[in-house]
Amino acid sequence: MLNHDDPRKLAQIALVVLLIVGCIAVLLPFVGALLFALVIWLCTWSAYRDHLLPRLGGKPLLGASLMVLALIVVFLVPTIFLAGALIRSSDVLVNHVRPLLNNGLPAEPPAWFAHVPLVADALNNFWHEIAGSREAFNALLNQGLVPARQFLLKAGAVAANGLLQLALVFFVAFFLYRDGQFLADVLYQGARKLGGDLGEHLVNKARDTVFGVMLGIIGTAIAQASVAVIGFFIAGAPAPLLLGFATFFLSMVPVGPPIIWGGAALWLYSEGQSGWAIFLALYGLIVISSIDNLVKPILIARGAGLSLLIIALGVFGGVLMFGFIGIFLGPVLLALGQMLLLRWLKKEQLA
Repeated sequence: MLNHDDPRKLAQIALVVLLIVGCIAVLLPFVGALLFALVIWLCTWSAYRDHLLPRLGGKPLLGASLMVLALIVVFLVPTIFLAGALIRSSDVLVNHVRPLLNNGLPAEPPAWFAHVPLVADALNNFWHEIAGSREAFNALLNQGLVPARQFLLKAGAVAANGLLQLALVFFVAFFLYRDGQFLADVLYQGARKLGGDLGEHLVNKARDTVFGVMLGIIGTAIAQASVAVIGFFIAGAPAPLLLGFATFFLSMVPVGPPIIWGGAALWLYSEGQSGWAIFLALYGLIVISSIDNLVKPILIARGAGLSLLIIALGVFGGVLMFGFIGIFLGPVLLALGQMLLLRWLKKEQLA
């Protein structure tokens, strides 16, 4: 039987639910940036609190400003450097393509067309058809112009959104560093109220897992960049140090390194160095890319203190489900689930 206080309680519950849903709806477009800022804060908080902040006389405003400035240098300066290198490379590409646009294709196809299995005759016939007719050549260019324009527009939109998200990461990270001790206390107090000692253990487990994942990502990036530079030097690829630098940053993207070593192999092939191009392609496939599949789960497992199976399933499943931020979310969720399951089984055995 309902008493006169029940409608008020129901209204209070409804208001709380609506408030939570509204907050989630407002923050949903920025979840990736917020989580990434939280990951950076978790991985650097101990060093910031124990080493940097005491040297600054315990001034959190100054410390947070310096940390954000360091993040800007770490993220933006290499990006600008790589963008400048890409612009210079595009100038070289334009210089190669401009004669083809002005004069059309050469009368004879490249010699390697004859060695392509199964479709060599079709390639040669297609080349002669395009090279012998300016109208056919222009039609082919027009067919590729629309997809190229759409690709550039989408790439520009992705780049603009990435810069916006990165700016939001810096903005949120500033407040996380400035109010970090307060936020950490609130987090642990909330965890203890919800789950007692178990809640605190879950928070610590999540923190250790995030740190282990970050350690695995950075360690894998360093390993891939190191072996990539060696391969670029051996094969004679242009600007091997720059390519290795790009490999380091793109190794954090699931298909990033193949873009670098694959592009370098294509460049070598276009310069007539077929042997070195094949070597670099095999080296990239067998050595550079295999590091991501083998070394990363091992480093993350050691850093987080989890089994290799849990980490591998968490990383790959997280990426498929949540995108890049899933690299962190996947292992954290599985680690917390494993911890809860083991705690439940232990209590069942004692009962």
